[in-house]
Amino acid sequence: MPPGPALPAARHAAQPPSAHRERPLKPYDLTVTVVPRFVPEQSDPAEQQYVFAYTVRITNTGEHPAQVISRHWIITDGNQRVQEVRGLGVVGQQPLLAPGETFEYTSGCPLNTPVGTMRGTYHCVGENGIPFEVPITEFLLAMPRTLH
Repeated sequence: MPPGPALPAARHAAQPPSAHRERPLKPYDLTVTVVPRFVPEQSDPAEQQYVFAYTVRITNTGEHPAQVISRHWIITDGNQRVQEVRGLGVVGQQPLLAPGETFEYTSGCPLNTPVGTMRGTYHCVGENGIPFEVPITEFLLAMPRTLH
């Protein structure tokens, strides 16, 4: 008797289309990317003043509008001194992002060492009024030619 149809193909065909998504949509989900850079024209290494700029892109990758309400940054310099910065919104704004919308801003951070890190959290609220947090992955602040 010849073999029947392969079962794995039948199981695969029976899966709902949503099972093929790489990442399911969440009701509220913001994606944050940060690009830091050293600002030599505002820095004075002889005085241990190192200024960094960072450009942040916040994209609403969720299914519903969401608003950034406040921020919390944890800044660590090369001597492991930690400074925390908390404040309302970002650069004086509390952006409301529709699904697929992006908000971009640039800000700065002075350090007393040529190397440091930043990480943090955005405190947000969904259109339903429920708060949620968005982690900001740690990123490096480094004067060029400082790290080998």
